[in-house]
This record gives sequence, structure tokens and C-alpha cells, in this order.
Amino acid sequence: MEQTLDLPPGYTLVALREVGDAFAHGCDIAAEAGAGTLVWVRRYDLVEFAVVLEPDEPLKSARRAFFAGINAVADAIAAHCPPEREVSFDWPDTIRFDTGLLGGGRLAWPKDCAEGDVPAWLVFGVLLRAADIAHLPEMQAASGVSLLSEGFELVDTDAIIESFTRHLMTAFDRWRERGFEAIARDYLERLPKQKAGEIRGIDLNGDLLVSGPAAGGPPQRTSLVDALEMANWYDPQSRGPKFG
Repeated sequence: MEQTLDLPPGYTLVALREVGDAFAHGCDIAAEAGAGTLVWVRRYDLVEFAVVLEPDEPLKSARRAFFAGINAVADAIAAHCPPEREVSFDWPDTIRFDTGLLGGGRLAWPKDCAEGDVPAWLVFGVLLRAADIAHLPEMQAASGVSLLSEGFELVDTDAIIESFTRHLMTAFDRWRERGFEAIARDYLERLPKQKAGEIRGIDLNGDLLVSGPAAGGPPQRTSLVDALEMANWYDPQSRGPKFG
């Protein structure tokens, strides 16, 4: 029997073989496939998937859907991890488990979409290291973590994706009912502060705003778009999360 996922109503599963690229394929089919299409690559060493979204606001602010997505990933990991373990973020897209680099998220949109136009689609993609890679030097491997090395069961890797789809729906419901501030608050709770007393927020365009404890001067701004383009957690050569 072929492996599959149990997804809630509203999602359509597209399964790829091991050599597939969920994020790239999601971008390729997004315009035709439509919202709720979840592209999943069947492989044992990575949890790899991407979901197509159809926002109803201009690209400039629609990119904030990234935070709903990465919150949903963290909630799904937390729901299946051993007790008293911590899921945290590095701004904006790196996912850490007990401080070890586990993976991250990515976001794509149509290249010809202007900031003030509503994009036809967004694609939110995720890669998490499921299993350790045996051929890596021990010191290099030690700076990253995998789900299986951190006490997860093999069955949890698929369950995390299934859980993500439900948490994502909940996140967008919270956004509609309580505004984006509820999403920003959840995200910032998992983003460690650099200095005690700093005040943080996420701007309308998704940028990180940080003010010192003493009022005075504009907040320090860190670009969401620039950081997503850098994808510091991602190794394009191995097409997976970096170690470190």
C-alpha cells in the first residue's frame, strides 16, 4: 500500500518521489492547482512539503502569511516532540529544536507581481531534517539536529505534516478573528531576544521592528524580504538544512 497523508478537508495532496522538490514543484503548479494544494516528497531523511496559498491582500502585506506558516510548523513539532523540549526561531525562517538547527521555511510569490497588487498565489515551503546523515564528520553533524536523533518516532515525521495542515487552518482563523497581532505575538514568543527589555513587533510589510527599553528614535528595522532571499538555514548544494 502506497504511503499517504491524512489531510483535513480543503487540502489536495500532490505526492512526489524522493528526487522531487516540493517547493519548486509547488511554485510550478500554484497558478493552476490553487489554494490548499500540498506538495509532499516521500523521503526518509527529510520532512519536505509545500502548500499553495491564495491571499486576498497586496503582496506587501500578504507575505506575512509566512509567519502563520512557520508558527504552524513549530506548533506541529511541539505537539509531537518529547516533553520539555523547545522549538525556537532565528529571524525569520530558521527552525531550531533545543537550539540545534532542524530546518526552516521558505516563501515564494509570482515574480511579476508588484508590491501593491494581490498575488495570484504564495507558496510556503518547509524542510526539516528527519534523520542524521551518516557520512558527515561527527563535529559537523553535531551542530545540527534531526527529528529521529531527538526522540521523535518515524511515524511522527508524517504526523508533523498532518498536524501542520490543521495548525495552519487555526492560524488563519486566528488572524481573521483577532488580527495579525495574534500571529506576530505567537511568532515573537519563539524568537529569542537579543537584549533584555527590547520591544519587538512585525510591521505591515513583515519587517522585524526592534526598539530599546528607553524610548527615543525609530525602531531598528530588519527586512523580511532580504532575509527570506538569503535563507541562511538552507544549503542549496545538498538541497536541505545546513549543519550549524
